Amino acid sequence: MIENHLSRLFLEEGAGTDGKAKQDQQGKVRGKTSMTETSEIWTGEAIRYDRTRPTPPPALLDLLTQLIHLPHPALVVDLGSGTGLSTAFWGERAQQVIGIEPNADMRTQAVRKLEHHPYAAHIEYREGVAHRTGLPDGCADIVTCAQSLHWMEPTSTLAEIARILRPGGLFAAYDYDWPPTLHWELEQVYQEVDERFEKLVQERGLAHTLQQWSKDTHLDRMRDCARFRFTREVLLHHVEQGDSARFLEMILTNAYSHQFKLKIITAQEIGFDRLTHAAFQYIGSEPIPWYFSYRVRIGMK
Repeated sequence: MIENHLSRLFLEEGAGTDGKAKQDQQGKVRGKTSMTETSEIWTGEAIRYDRTRPTPPPALLDLLTQLIHLPHPALVVDLGSGTGLSTAFWGERAQQVIGIEPNADMRTQAVRKLEHHPYAAHIEYREGVAHRTGLPDGCADIVTCAQSLHWMEPTSTLAEIARILRPGGLFAAYDYDWPPTLHWELEQVYQEVDERFEKLVQERGLAHTLQQWSKDTHLDRMRDCARFRFTREVLLHHVEQGDSARFLEMILTNAYSHQFKLKIITAQEIGFDRLTHAAFQYIGSEPIPWYFSYRVRIGMK
């Protein structure tokens, strides 16, 4: 049963990626990548990403709107909006929310979900990148980056955020600790697998193929850019339910999947089968609580 599940995971993960696409991706990761090219690692991953990643904690809406003294912001802009998990939940609260996302597959999945969303009229998705949104100066009450700022070149992105925020507006960059807390023995196996993955990334000279900026220094960069009058970090928590299948699929929505597709690093090399067995052993097929810890970096313009 476990072996069959593992096979299905990787069959689905590779679906829709033909040989030419793999060659194209390999060429891009070997050279210098732009933010648009970096977003292409999510091509073919939208459905899996959407069904396994968490939605933001509801308390985030209350916190951010309280800080700007507006229970119903006129405009919220969500940068790197992906499949809309961090965008659509503003629909009930904001008069308008715009998600900016460069990847076509992710945008398509986000738009598809609007068909049944009760506040679809308030939600819009646009193609674009964080440092060049095409939005007017001073238009937004709130700008957010949910689990995405580490993919964005900081100087140009923070300049664009400051440009589109109105005076007194708020920027929030938030991420959740990975993986969620749910079982210490499973997490111990994950840490070993992840360490093996990182070691192979270093050994094979892949560390700079997809440029990222450390989440640990998001707040420092926000302070140092001198575009915000006040900055601080807030911690929030959120609980969702999940089984072993969701856990394994969620793990594949990070850098692993991209390297597996290109066959630069394989699942066998990092011992992903060990993680699969551990997930079935310690979680199983019945959902259990998952505890997500969010780090919210706030900047007031």
